[in-house]
Amino acid sequence: MSSDSTATLRAAPRWRAYLDLTKPRVVALLVFTAVVGMFLAAPPGVVPWRALTLGSAGIWLAAASAAVINHVLDRQADARMARTQRRPLPTGSVGVSQSLIFAVVLGSASMALLTGWVNTLTAVLTLASLVGYAVVYTAYLKRATPQNIVIGGAAGAAPPVLGWTAVTGSLDPHALLLFLIVFVWTPPHFWALAIHRVDEYAKVDIPMLPVTHGVAFTRVQILLYTVLLVVVSLLPYVTHMSGPVYLVGALVLGAVFLYYALAMRFSARPDLPMRTFAYSITYLMALFALLLADHYLPRG
Repeated sequence: MSSDSTATLRAAPRWRAYLDLTKPRVVALLVFTAVVGMFLAAPPGVVPWRALTLGSAGIWLAAASAAVINHVLDRQADARMARTQRRPLPTGSVGVSQSLIFAVVLGSASMALLTGWVNTLTAVLTLASLVGYAVVYTAYLKRATPQNIVIGGAAGAAPPVLGWTAVTGSLDPHALLLFLIVFVWTPPHFWALAIHRVDEYAKVDIPMLPVTHGVAFTRVQILLYTVLLVVVSLLPYVTHMSGPVYLVGALVLGAVFLYYALAMRFSARPDLPMRTFAYSITYLMALFALLLADHYLPRG
């Protein structure tokens, strides 16, 4: 990166640098799944305001705190990768100590909100997911095994469960179905990005699956996980959690995801990994939106 680019980035507003530390787009998707979990946990139209507002805020704060810690732990690798070298820490927009203080403030505020105004179970599970992503995944699993994103995906799959417990104060099998959907979605989502950035991950010695086992093997794994995801996505209908509208929508969304996975398996087109990655985000948002919409439809 040129000195002019670095100077420009450092001149950016400090609030923007702190906002970027929280990975707002990623966190927004996580909180969206949590909010859907809240609505699905309650009869239509009766989500408690405290769970919806303060619960969502607490989950957002915890996810943001984990994102900041991820930035701190990955700062050296981020500085060497084109995708991440413009982040606040590599550019010097924010310092390490400032970032850690920011993470502690966010995490403490999250625990205060969830413990004092929502319920203890949600606070405990949220703390576990924060530690799971920021410490277990980022500090250990990410550099220890090519299955890092599979195992570490449990933390990213937690938000819909957190939303459910924020409303009910207890775990429920249907909440675990939501967890399972996000958990199985995570590998094909992230491995598509890893294929696109395989050279960068290799350069910084992060053992992503395409680095350790090759791109061809990873394409097969993406296809297999996508097939499993389509099957798992039907479970809300099978268990009578959702109705036929959700079923039809899930099948259509899954068919498109399978198209991308098959295209990646049999074609080396350089645009396919990022197109698959982008669609995977649309897929998850649309699937959870379908769950929410179906929840409000009258049952026959």
